[in-house]
Amino acid sequence: MNWTALLLGVALIIVDAARAEPGPDREAAQAKVAELYAARVEAEREAREAELKAREITLGDKTMKWLERSFGDAEDGSRSLWISMHGGGGAPARVNDQQWQNQIRLYEPEEGIYVAPRAPTDNWNLWHEAHIDPLFARLIENMVALRGVDADKVYLMGYSAGGDGVWQLGPRMADHFAAAAMMAGHPNEAQLDGLRNLPFAIFMGGKDQAYDRNKVAAERGEQLAKLHKDDPGGYEHLVRIYPEMGHWMRLKDAEALPWMAKFTRRTWPQRVVWLQDDVTHDRFYWLQLPEGAAKKGQRIVAAVKGRQITLSGDVPTGTTLLLHDQLIDLDQPISVKVNDAEPVEFEVTRDPAIIKSALSKRLDPKACPTAAITLK
Repeated sequence: MNWTALLLGVALIIVDAARAEPGPDREAAQAKVAELYAARVEAEREAREAELKAREITLGDKTMKWLERSFGDAEDGSRSLWISMHGGGGAPARVNDQQWQNQIRLYEPEEGIYVAPRAPTDNWNLWHEAHIDPLFARLIENMVALRGVDADKVYLMGYSAGGDGVWQLGPRMADHFAAAAMMAGHPNEAQLDGLRNLPFAIFMGGKDQAYDRNKVAAERGEQLAKLHKDDPGGYEHLVRIYPEMGHWMRLKDAEALPWMAKFTRRTWPQRVVWLQDDVTHDRFYWLQLPEGAAKKGQRIVAAVKGRQITLSGDVPTGTTLLLHDQLIDLDQPISVKVNDAEPVEFEVTRDPAIIKSALSKRLDPKACPTAAITLK
């Protein structure tokens, strides 16, 4: 495939459009984000308020309920959200219900809304089935839109089978969270690549030998240390393996909460490592794939340096770069290089249509792009 010719064609189209109708400056673009976000929230307020009142979200044939507690005080728009997944799995509903009831009492953040969702199924993989991702995304959107949560202060944790879920959801939904902590879970086949911009904590009892959880946790900790050494700007992590503890760590793992609270989301990171899991996504940070292009094992590395964006890996035609002034200066020409192709320069324009389209797909004002380049 001749990437240079493809990119050049896009560049010429965008340059012509920019010359014909200059877009808003960065302040006006952010004002447009706020305006369109508020309009979208208002249009959906009734349905989303009903979900929050019932503490229940239904998407398709799956329903997720939750319990919640509130801690501390924070101004509207600056509250934190803690999503804490219960254990169990592969057990009768009454057993998982007990685990759910226990989870809401387990941790107490200094500030924030602490939520314990009930898994929609009782399967062994209850927290990493495909329906979990959109349910969590919807829960976060509702809390940000109507409960005063800061989208950059959302935290993920889970115990036992809930820890299994953190291993899986952390890498594939990293762009939704500020930090994550895994307690007493097993990663199964989950990989660590996507944790580049998500601070990740591992808590494990040294005597927790079932499924080699203790050994695997230590190995994954070593892998994170190597990833961080090779890429010092990423893979922030904390590993605690308590030698005297078994599967129940007697709440020593509660030290995860103040550690996580130190972080806010890296909403527009300069480097992104995206490895698709068996549950695929069309968007990850500022990369967006065309519908149907995502596939298990697909890997893309994207980086910004100065005015240049570099993409390497399995980059499909139709990939879109979602741009924002926090990522790159949109008032300057942008150079894009894909794998071994020659770099091509683009003149981009902040565009209300791009803002509106992005908010229709993901109701996240802080992660809303104001410009875009699509590689056609």
